Amino acid sequence: MSKSAPRSSAQIRQDFLDFFASKGHTVVPSSPLVPGNDPTLLFTNAGMVQFKDVFLGAEKRSYTRAVSSQRCVRAGGKHNDLDQVGYTARHHTFFEMLGNFSFGDYFKKDAIAYAWELLTGVWQLPKEKLLVTIYHTDDEAFDIWHKDIGLPPERIIRIGDNKGAPYASDNFWQMADTGPCGPCTEIFYDHGEHIAGGPPGSPDEDGDRYIEIWNNVFMQFDRQPDGTLLPLPAPCVDTGMGLERIAAVLQHVHSNYEIDLFEHLIRRAAELTHTADLGNKSLRVIADHIRACAFLIADGVLPSNEGRGYVLRRIIRRAVRHLWKLGALKADGLFWRMLAPLAEKMGEAYPELNAKRALIEQALKAEEAAFASTLDAGMQKLDGMLAEAGNTVSGEQLFLLHDTFGCPPDLILDILRERGLEPVADAMPQYEALMDQQRERARAAGKFGGSVGLPAELVASLHPTEFKGYETLELDGCKVVALLKDNQPVPSLAAGEHGVVVLDRTPFYAESGGQAGDAGLLCSGAVRFAVTDTQKLSAVFHGHAGRLETGSIALGDKLSARVDGARRQATVLNHSATHLLHAALRKVLGEHVSQKGSLVTAERTRFDFSHFQAVSAEQLQTIEDLVNAEIRRNAEAEVHHMGMQEALDFGAMALFGEKYGERVRVLRMGEFSTELCGGTHVHRTGDIGVFKILSEAGIAAGVRRIEATTGASAVAAFKHSEATLQQAAELVGARGGDVLDKLSQLLERQKKLERELEAFKAKAASGQSSDLAAKAAALGPFKLVKARVAGVDGKGLRELVDNLKTQLPDSVIVLASGQDGKVSLVAGVQGAAQATFKAGEVLSHIAVQIGGKGGGRPDFAQGGGEDGPALDAALAGLDAWLAARLT
Repeated sequence: MSKSAPRSSAQIRQDFLDFFASKGHTVVPSSPLVPGNDPTLLFTNAGMVQFKDVFLGAEKRSYTRAVSSQRCVRAGGKHNDLDQVGYTARHHTFFEMLGNFSFGDYFKKDAIAYAWELLTGVWQLPKEKLLVTIYHTDDEAFDIWHKDIGLPPERIIRIGDNKGAPYASDNFWQMADTGPCGPCTEIFYDHGEHIAGGPPGSPDEDGDRYIEIWNNVFMQFDRQPDGTLLPLPAPCVDTGMGLERIAAVLQHVHSNYEIDLFEHLIRRAAELTHTADLGNKSLRVIADHIRACAFLIADGVLPSNEGRGYVLRRIIRRAVRHLWKLGALKADGLFWRMLAPLAEKMGEAYPELNAKRALIEQALKAEEAAFASTLDAGMQKLDGMLAEAGNTVSGEQLFLLHDTFGCPPDLILDILRERGLEPVADAMPQYEALMDQQRERARAAGKFGGSVGLPAELVASLHPTEFKGYETLELDGCKVVALLKDNQPVPSLAAGEHGVVVLDRTPFYAESGGQAGDAGLLCSGAVRFAVTDTQKLSAVFHGHAGRLETGSIALGDKLSARVDGARRQATVLNHSATHLLHAALRKVLGEHVSQKGSLVTAERTRFDFSHFQAVSAEQLQTIEDLVNAEIRRNAEAEVHHMGMQEALDFGAMALFGEKYGERVRVLRMGEFSTELCGGTHVHRTGDIGVFKILSEAGIAAGVRRIEATTGASAVAAFKHSEATLQQAAELVGARGGDVLDKLSQLLERQKKLERELEAFKAKAASGQSSDLAAKAAALGPFKLVKARVAGVDGKGLRELVDNLKTQLPDSVIVLASGQDGKVSLVAGVQGAAQATFKAGEVLSHIAVQIGGKGGGRPDFAQGGGEDGPALDAALAGLDAWLAARLT
């Protein structure tokens, strides 16, 4: 390829898709960053994730060859190098994985030939710049590279088990501890002798000279729990090539941050922060992080304190920290302004960036503002720690400040240096150890696998469960094809045992799309198996979980399946109402509303959605009225089956966190609601009867939750409200419609009494402050007030301090007020005294002596502890402690 005409990242992406399309591959769109119906994985971190069930044999597609450019995030779970992003040439939180896949079609020879043709033919990379690695026993791959491709043996490097166990190798890939796995061949590009580093397998392999650009995985084995490898019936190919890495090669630069995508973002970040040095590492962090944050929010993740939302929060706050590090501060934030240049570069390939621009910008603004507030709280906590620990912090405290308050250790260390302080000697190793423990917990949560699965050999031998529950709730002659006990296959179940029964066909709905699984009975003669829940196993099998009450069940038995009709019907009403609720929310609150999760049971529906402020009572009433109006309209609930794109053109809305196949089920209720859904529903909206909202609340930043119910449960809720109103009327001595008038009178009277009380307190506080000021003691050139005050709450204490500050311009003030064995403390430092004393340190000195804590600003602090003799002793010794700091 000519160095005068490097290809853009967009062109490279299209080259890849077009090349494999010409080789008979179906171009498959990128799946969301949140894996559909897969709680075992934090984020989509590779191109193969959306094909996981295909590789496991649990799902069939209409094609056997696929190609995609998959957006990926590696910043949590198994892959988490967040702290290195921006400081190395190739670490990213977000990246695009170019991949081609074969599902039992072509294998090693074609995969290697395709890769070589694209690299050296289409992109014209110099052949002498490429070398490859193979698994050390993979002679087949060696022969293909050497005999068919023509690579000399010295450029084909065998890599053995270099990770401490059999088949634990850089060149042996596995999906999880068990399941599909196989050798891989990696292609490396030599950036040249002027860059330090050795070839793979050498002592200097960690250098930057030889960079892996493509990995071809040959899945040909099924790894058993005992470590043995069984051949797969249909070997598959899974490849991955980072767009950013290959772009660096084709654009003749060494670092990914020098490619066109990042160059554009880095320049914009430099303009926003008025930074002249384009090589500043903070600019790289900002440019990288906007990609991850924007795409995560577009795919339904919002900042929170757990799971995916917590990872997003960390990424946003790290970016904001680097903005602040560059001295860039703005009232409405800065990070959100990076979305526009990102959309300029990637909006054409990913139109959701523009479609959801308002939501992304709003989420980023809100999180930056929240971080500013949290950071202030963290600084107050730091002041308290320093006062308690003699002006130093431990590694455990660094971790607490980072984990709880979002204050990274580099920020804390900067602040300590500014104050001429240092952490304890082993602070950083202790902090890193705690961080490692946290990362390990995240990795454990990020592995493939989980309890809701079947062994690969069992999956391969079964046909997916035929679901008949749309048409009937009772089905005879269902064959037992698998039995599980303690998540392990067994040949039979005996009376009294708990287990899972898998049938060849069933009317039982397995939990999916938020709808709870069915309960009911499996029976035959003396056999009675009580089903308490139905779950999906390996995505396509219905597992009936419960207890065998009588008789025995063995593989091959025929059973009658009886769904609990009343429970199913109640669930159906709530599920259909959830779709109407979703549509009503979007009409009343705006098109930015999207589902963030749901749970539909027989009792109620719980619906989580994106929205950045509380829903008002008037809005809730409007939403409830809209849903009930649609119920009364009694529109038909139409079900259509069509292709995915056809469904989207039909106006169907796909729901967050759901996984859809090539053919989808569309539920349309009049002109009001059209969504993709595989759940069970009413025939007409009028079947729902009535809809009642029970509660609305925030559950995370930008995420609200509504709980509601329908049918008989809704009627019961209305009756409960009526009974509560009647009880309230009796309590206030009102009758019927007089309740509001009576309450208004009582509230007005209460407000009047409160105003009189406040006036009395203010008068008393004024007199008390004058008495305290008159008794102020000398503290060198300053005045000292320390006292217990009776009958004063926290607000009153603060007002006393403010009054004393106006009367004593240069002073230290400590006040305490006890009640029921507890004491409230406040401290204030005024005027010239602030050069010597800090309110937080003064208050902490008292608080630690009474088993309490507290903190605050240099001029004011508050806290509390246990009341008793220790408080009197602490106040008595305060003069000497303060005087010692004057010398």
